[in-house]
Amino acid sequence: MLCSIVDNNPAHHILILLGPTAVGKTAVACALSDVAASRLPSFPGGVHIISVDSAMVYRGLDIGSAKPSQAEQVQYPHALIDICDPSQVYTAADFVSDADREIEQAWTRGQLPVLVGGTMLYARRFIEGIAPLPSSDEDLRSDLSERYAREGADVLHAELAAADPQAAAQIHPHNAQRLLRALEVITLSGQPISKQWSEQMSWQDRLGGLLHTAAIVPLDRTPLYDRIEQRFDAMLEAGFVEEVSRLQARGDLSPQLPSIRAVGYRQCWAFLAGEIDEATFRQQAIVATRRLAKRQMTWLRSWKNIQQIPWGDPQALAMQVVGQIMAR
Repeated sequence: MLCSIVDNNPAHHILILLGPTAVGKTAVACALSDVAASRLPSFPGGVHIISVDSAMVYRGLDIGSAKPSQAEQVQYPHALIDICDPSQVYTAADFVSDADREIEQAWTRGQLPVLVGGTMLYARRFIEGIAPLPSSDEDLRSDLSERYAREGADVLHAELAAADPQAAAQIHPHNAQRLLRALEVITLSGQPISKQWSEQMSWQDRLGGLLHTAAIVPLDRTPLYDRIEQRFDAMLEAGFVEEVSRLQARGDLSPQLPSIRAVGYRQCWAFLAGEIDEATFRQQAIVATRRLAKRQMTWLRSWKNIQQIPWGDPQALAMQVVGQIMAR
């Protein structure tokens, strides 16, 4: 488990709990909240759960994002859930700023901040830092989005390559959010975004404290892939298509927005738009979710300083995490 001491306050701990989609991270975080009072006396306020999920930030994306239910959120409050309208663009920089604020507030209440989720970009940027980039400009972003739809990804990526070859080498042409943000930053600041990346501040520089990182990583992918399929079918039964239909009926959302590009949502959007049939939609959504899980596990296994915890009972995993924290 990665631990770096930057100040001497024993209460200034941060826990990051990561894992692939459908592995049950939320259940472990809730179990950790249950045992904190008796097992973590250094944190009289218990735990403060902070979501690390790029879909759960959006209001109305409930079923398809596997967002904790309203009853669960009452019993186990989660920060950074339902904080944006789906028409908005929420960035990794927004997440770092919001997470930093939530952590500092948790410390003042004697709580252990627990960042839990599966958006690896958010976790990486929180740990490694993010450059002080200019704020998003809605008019410029709208213009770039229209050009992306009209001219295509390759044209805008070539434009980025001419202005900032280093950034272009790290951004795939079809990663619209990162591509458009890079072009936006270059236009607003007049500087390559790669140059500004080098100025980023790590969590140590921003917050200090003691950082614990843990990841739930299944030893065998097959049970997780089966669970992904079962969970998606349960989402369909719970009204996922109706949820996306309501979003589509608003008239102000499009597949280019980060909210609608979320796994499952973009496939359902295509189905409702008549681009694919229902069977294809289901299959594509399941395959896309499995591929996401594979990428998440690959990323976690490549992270050498993270404590990897085999998949298991949420209560047992929570106790294992508590043990690691108490050992420090």
